[in-house]
Amino acid sequence: MSTTAPPEVPDRATVDDTLKVVHDHADRIFLWDYDRSRGQLVTLYNKAMGSQWNSVTDLDWDTDVDPERLVGTAADPNPIVEIARRAVDLPGSPIASWGDAELTQLGIEVLKAQLSQFMHGEQGAMMVAAKIVETVPWIDAKYYAATQTMDEARHTEVFAKYLHTKLGEAYPMSPFLEEQITALIEDSRWDIAYLGMQIVIESLALAAFGGMLRAAREPLLKKLLRYVMSDEARHVAFGVLSLQEYYSDMSEPELKDRQEFLLEATIRNRARSTTPEIWNRMGVDVKAIVPTLKEAAASMGGSVYSGFEHSFYAKLVPNVRKLGLLDANDGYLRTKWGEAGLMRFEMAEDTASEYEAYDEVARDRAAAPASA
Repeated sequence: MSTTAPPEVPDRATVDDTLKVVHDHADRIFLWDYDRSRGQLVTLYNKAMGSQWNSVTDLDWDTDVDPERLVGTAADPNPIVEIARRAVDLPGSPIASWGDAELTQLGIEVLKAQLSQFMHGEQGAMMVAAKIVETVPWIDAKYYAATQTMDEARHTEVFAKYLHTKLGEAYPMSPFLEEQITALIEDSRWDIAYLGMQIVIESLALAAFGGMLRAAREPLLKKLLRYVMSDEARHVAFGVLSLQEYYSDMSEPELKDRQEFLLEATIRNRARSTTPEIWNRMGVDVKAIVPTLKEAAASMGGSVYSGFEHSFYAKLVPNVRKLGLLDANDGYLRTKWGEAGLMRFEMAEDTASEYEAYDEVARDRAAAPASA
């Protein structure tokens, strides 16, 4: 007879710290029509199957990563670090005593915070993709969303592993990102899951990953980001192809709801979380540093996020144009985004047209020598 003691049951507080329950109000849909009638989604699904990659064997996890070197050799300085560098010299600055060591550590913390949000966001994307599998009424879309669910699981895994094995403790999910993803899971309309994740958040991800990739010199991180972006571009294309068809038959009042959704996700909520935990870890009072950072940013003549926002809207606006949402309701969204200066991005290439250009996995395999 075994004498092994049963595992200790965690208390409620411990459980609440490690999980979050979200209630989904959408109907689950079984389909009996298995005809492959949507050729572009069939093509995308076949691309997804052919470009699956292995997080264990395709990435060299034995690569030695020195966090200080990772930050110090970046091709582009992190804008938050550069603003902090300027803030050091401002009168009355709370970080007036900082030197290169503190600024380097700030760079490491900012990188950890960014990768942490990527990790949390990818888990959210995995959950939303799984919701699309259950709720979308087309078999070709269910098939593709299933491949995306696998992609997002792999992305969550690799960002968590990179943080844990190479950089250290992760940051919590930002309230802004958590609110966005929770709302998508809770919404009863399957197309809102598409619109919020495939169109808005995945466009954000492509912009953020692209910025980090351009700056990175560390080979493991570079390859990881290249492969993740290969998948993410297909995910955005999936949203464009699916919603373009669905919205073509939608009523004007229903389209107005989707336009309002996009306004809420963009110009009505352009502020990004400053991740106050970064400053807490650096031993700096958040309320004291924020005015100084704003003054420093203003003296540099730009927004902390101007480069990122340019990349984001250059993805988002042309994709929304393909959906027909710019001009529905007498150009309501075109007018609002035009007032915010976003329509200059309208004719950038949409992701449904360019996703193959991101397929680094296929390129690497084509360049690999044939096995004997």
